[in-house]
Amino acid sequence: MSKDLNMSYLLDFYGNVLTEKQRDMMQQYYHMDLSLSEIADNFGITRQGVRDSIKRGENILTELEEQVGFAEKYKVLTDGISKIKTYAQNIAFYNSASYTTNDDIHKAANDIMRIIDTLAEQEG
Repeated sequence: MSKDLNMSYLLDFYGNVLTEKQRDMMQQYYHMDLSLSEIADNFGITRQGVRDSIKRGENILTELEEQVGFAEKYKVLTDGISKIKTYAQNIAFYNSASYTTNDDIHKAANDIMRIIDTLAEQEG
């Protein structure tokens, strides 16, 4: 069973919809990188039982993402915010490095970075 790194992201995003046991098994498999045999020992079940539980959990998370798409939308949003922050930092740098700086550009770039930092705080 090969590990899909996207599944780890979906587990972080939607993990609370799974049963506690499914979530624990999937966290051990994806986040702690334990083998199916190690997880089976932890839960006192067979390796096949662990595999089946993880597969059911994967199907639930995949179907949920296909239906609502929040994880992908969140990823696009955070990637966009990161790019905007980089652009604002570059604008501020190039403005300050020029012979004649523009205070309005400097203020606008700093305001953009402040807004992004506020959004990032809300996210975490």
